[in-house]
Amino acid sequence: MLEAFLDRAGHDMNGQSGDTDHVLIDEIRRRLLKGMGMAAGAMALYPMLSATGAMAASSGSGAQYVYVGTYTGPNTAPGGVAPSRARGIYVFRMDPVQGGLTPVQTMAAENPSFLALSPDRRYLYSVNELGPDADGNPLGRVSAYRIAPDSGELTFINTRLTGGTWTCHCSVHPSGRYLFAANYGTGSFSVFPLGDNGEILEMSDLVESPPNGQGPDGVRQEGAHAHMMITGRGAITSSVSTLPVDSEFGRPMFNPDNPGEVPTGSNTTAELRIHPQGRFLYATNRGMNSIAVFRVDDDSGQLINTGWVSSGGEIPRGMNLDPTGRFLYVGNQNSDTIKVFNIDPQSGALKGPVHTIDSPVPVDFAFNAAGG
Repeated sequence: MLEAFLDRAGHDMNGQSGDTDHVLIDEIRRRLLKGMGMAAGAMALYPMLSATGAMAASSGSGAQYVYVGTYTGPNTAPGGVAPSRARGIYVFRMDPVQGGLTPVQTMAAENPSFLALSPDRRYLYSVNELGPDADGNPLGRVSAYRIAPDSGELTFINTRLTGGTWTCHCSVHPSGRYLFAANYGTGSFSVFPLGDNGEILEMSDLVESPPNGQGPDGVRQEGAHAHMMITGRGAITSSVSTLPVDSEFGRPMFNPDNPGEVPTGSNTTAELRIHPQGRFLYATNRGMNSIAVFRVDDDSGQLINTGWVSSGGEIPRGMNLDPTGRFLYVGNQNSDTIKVFNIDPQSGALKGPVHTIDSPVPVDFAFNAAGG
């Protein structure tokens, strides 16, 4: 199944019907949901995502490498307060016992804000989240990198225009033969065949969302905004979700000059991650600057809030668990730090942070084992 998640005018995935946020998990990014009202969105994908985590936890052994996506300078990241100092994708070697990170490489790239590994772990793909040029031509791209099996270092292979703007998500088909990309700005989805050497071949399909009116928030919902595209079993589907009209949760005011801004006193969830065991779920909260912890009920699948911890920085956008489920890595976008937390295997509680790594504008994480 190919699932294309698209926010539509009046039913925006970042603010459905003007005041709600839609969330999906693990491979899914850019899911925003207000406060703690996320059980329905999370559990809809629980079986698929917990299985994905379990496979990751059992993959390979040896040295682990962590790839960190960023918004690069000289621009300011969405929701940022100062120009970015990031220069591309940051590669770290992970200590599998203590969870610390040692810098290995900086691969120059423009706004590689989302990352995806090939199924055989030999290649890394990234978006290049770029808007239009001065003439209105879309500059969004996807890029391919070869991973050195002994060092984890990246070698650039090639890049392709997506035919859209603000490309915010990419994913690789389980066969390793196709790369999918979501273009937030133009509300379109791009499909690329992949070569045997990891190269991104010429785009084979560009799916445009037909205009369907304007939402209640005319500035924010002037048209469709594609967020993601993933694969699974079954037929091709699209998904739109909303919270009830009488929900106690509301969307913060939208600032068109800084789309990711979190106004003082408000709170938005940027990312959800399910533990490889499938028993715990974690959510980043921007505004409150915290990580919320939930236990997944074995019988009903409902989420039970068990507490929260400070993220240790400002605007925690992206996070990820290492494949063993022992450590949680949190990117504090506006503090230029990665915070590492120990995970209690029985309760899922977070301890720490046990490490602080200086890293500019960290917004996404991908893990890979040497020789994987």
